[in-house]
Amino acid sequence: MRRFAITTIAAIALVCLAFAVQAAPVAPYSQNFESLNQASSTALSADGWVVYGNVFDGGTLAYMYGYGPYPAPNGGSSFCDLDGGQGGAQQGLQQLVVYSDYNNADHGNGNIVESNVYREMVIGASDIGKTYVFAFDAKRGNIAGASIAKAFIKTLNPAAGYAMTNYLTQDMTAIPDTWSNYSIQIPIVAGMTGQLLQIGFMNQATFYESSGIYYDNVDFRRFVSSGVPSAVVAGVELRQNYPNPFNPSTKIAFKLEHATNVDVTVFDLAGRRVATLQQGALAAGEHDVIWNGSTDQGTPAAAGQYRYVLTTDAGRVSRSMMLVK
Repeated sequence: MRRFAITTIAAIALVCLAFAVQAAPVAPYSQNFESLNQASSTALSADGWVVYGNVFDGGTLAYMYGYGPYPAPNGGSSFCDLDGGQGGAQQGLQQLVVYSDYNNADHGNGNIVESNVYREMVIGASDIGKTYVFAFDAKRGNIAGASIAKAFIKTLNPAAGYAMTNYLTQDMTAIPDTWSNYSIQIPIVAGMTGQLLQIGFMNQATFYESSGIYYDNVDFRRFVSSGVPSAVVAGVELRQNYPNPFNPSTKIAFKLEHATNVDVTVFDLAGRRVATLQQGALAAGEHDVIWNGSTDQGTPAAAGQYRYVLTTDAGRVSRSMMLVK
């Protein structure tokens, strides 16, 4: 861990000038952080990342004040950093690490300092009726004590004093220290035109307690159900998993009219393979497989919606299921 494992630092002011965020239209975004210059203090801000800080009273939890938005820093003791050497085979050499703003002196006063590291877009009329998925890899860093961490999709209404209209989160506080896939989805409904949509990561900490979480392979795009087939295939019957929603495991049953090669695979909403449940030739008849909620790497899959796909010589068919925790 490079620069964010801090337990005690001198409280100094955040040296960063506020700037006008030029939010782009909603568009696909994908970043594995490999092409960004780890030595550059503007590596993340040049890629469209910004930060915002909030402070809450450590006793009453009442909101005290906010500050930002600022260009996302890279390095130092506030908000975020590009780190290296923390990835697995799918994460490469560089990762994003998000943590609290340790330059804020209210840490020493026992108040809760919240950091938000995010990208911002403007919802257009053409986005209404679409569903977007925010997917990413993550693993536990040095988060400790009472610190918490979340990933989020947030929408704000500028016409109503930037009131928050959606706040969809994935709790990252107690994730494993091995890489796993996570995703959050949001449907864009009537009335959201002109609102701001933010995708990003939040941390809360006090008394300079550590709070780092690693992220990589960030992907934001429209969910198109046709990307994972759902059509009926002749001679194949794929049944709804049971139980659904489920925790910790579920049974997927299917019927084959003829002997065939099969592949039963679980995908997340970004279309990434999560777990392979069955591969090989099967005879005609009734079959079932169990998914225990683990990925192919043996790590727990995040709570959320998944697609399970049965591929045979005749074609592919799929259904949706929900893992809860």
